[in-house]
Amino acid sequence: MTEYFIGLMSGTSMDGIDAAVCAFDDSRFLCVHAHASGRYPAALRARLLALQRETPTLSLHELARLDRDVAQAFADTAQAALEAARLPREAIRAVGSHGQTVFHDPAGTGSSQQLGNPSWIAQQLGITTVADFRRADIAAGGQGAPLVPAFHHALFAEATLPRAVVNLGGIANITLLPGAGEAQVSGFDTGPANGLMDEWAERHLGQAYDEGGHFAGGGQLHAGLLEVLLGDPYFAAAPPKSTGRGDFHLQWLHQRYPALDALAPADVQRTLCELTARTVAEAIRRHGPGTREVLACGGGTRNHLLMERLHALLSPIRLHTTGDAGLDPQHVEAAAFAWLAMRTLKGLPGNLPAVTGAKRPVILGGVYRV
Repeated sequence: MTEYFIGLMSGTSMDGIDAAVCAFDDSRFLCVHAHASGRYPAALRARLLALQRETPTLSLHELARLDRDVAQAFADTAQAALEAARLPREAIRAVGSHGQTVFHDPAGTGSSQQLGNPSWIAQQLGITTVADFRRADIAAGGQGAPLVPAFHHALFAEATLPRAVVNLGGIANITLLPGAGEAQVSGFDTGPANGLMDEWAERHLGQAYDEGGHFAGGGQLHAGLLEVLLGDPYFAAAPPKSTGRGDFHLQWLHQRYPALDALAPADVQRTLCELTARTVAEAIRRHGPGTREVLACGGGTRNHLLMERLHALLSPIRLHTTGDAGLDPQHVEAAAFAWLAMRTLKGLPGNLPAVTGAKRPVILGGVYRV
């Protein structure tokens, strides 16, 4: 019997909200039945980004308002996906909402905070909502991230084709799939992807991102800047590890290279693109030496220069997008949270301890009923 779940995701790039209506046969993912994208109102996005760029000072009143406003934006996008699917809301078993991460510090405070009140989403849609996926894994000793590798394994693992899946969101993360066995899976955040490039593009172009990588393509690689950035201890740290825009932001750039503003802006953008490509490629070569094929997903697949550099640095490993394996690169993360919601309602664990570092598999998320 086919069941439908809606997955909701806005990643660290905060460039939009994705909603995927996904079909399942028992516990097996079938397809994305419908998809919709939404955007945060400009003022809300600016405030959310500010929480990641600086030490936040906000009242409980503002925190509550942000929690509600994010939830409303998520609910609106889910409603648009439901209408695109042409299904009655009664056909949807549950919504899986990742929420908007604004704080991630598993090693220090043992916490990861996502905004987007799940009770508000459930009541707005009239559909049971599953949310708060990260904290159960952290409580079990894990990083609470990345969580999508379990879904990557379910969809893309093959016994005879060692693969890696690369998500190019605000932060880049990889999943290594050397075979079909779940125990073989590993994965971690490699470092910045679109997040730094987006911030630099917004400062110098007045737009949210570098469309197609054209801004970076007009610049020259600055070897000195790249060397300094690659010296950040995070890149050499052993997995399991996770990070976020609270670690990699414009302040971080200036701290690592105080003379940053003396450089041509396009040269900085070109170097940030190279930083992402090199840290991703190096992570795959170091930790997945047998990898024969890489599947890329996320907004970074639309950055032509980034994809060109990854292709060159990974060769002779084949580079494709997840679209070549049957799932649109822009739908993967939202579909993953539909899958995780399905796992939660069926009482099945959603984390992979080998990836997150948790002591054991755990059921993720809380269930918020109508």
